[in-house]
Amino acid sequence: MNRSRRITLAGILGGIGALLSARAFAHGGGRMHGPMDPAEMDQHIERMVKHLAVEVDATPEQQQRLAAIAKDAARDLAPLRGQAMETRRQAIELLSAPNVDRTAIENLRAAKIQHVDDVSRRVTRALADAAGVLTPEQRKTLAQRAARWHGRWRHG
Repeated sequence: MNRSRRITLAGILGGIGALLSARAFAHGGGRMHGPMDPAEMDQHIERMVKHLAVEVDATPEQQQRLAAIAKDAARDLAPLRGQAMETRRQAIELLSAPNVDRTAIENLRAAKIQHVDDVSRRVTRALADAAGVLTPEQRKTLAQRAARWHGRWRHG
């Protein structure tokens, strides 16, 4: 696989992973009463995997493996969501204080970078695991579909 195809595939898988993780932590379907509970998250992931499975003609075994990978990643990432919310609260507190504590702001920034790195590392691992479940032809089909999705999701 040449470099541009690898980059394209990585971008597509990254986008799918980001979508999976973002939707797993979202308020879900326009609800306004907080994040999904674990059972709702599992159901949501199963629906998303079924949709993906149709797109790439995945076998039932592949669907089960993909769902397990996505559920494990979502469970691992759930505590990080709370950390992100706490970081936001701390940032607002620091920036609205009478005196600006530049050291505290820098420490918070460094912590946020570490948080993003932790999330990125876990999502990347899940994507690599998921890519290992799919055949090269399925990944190619997914890449082609994702290229079309990209055009619809662009703003501006």
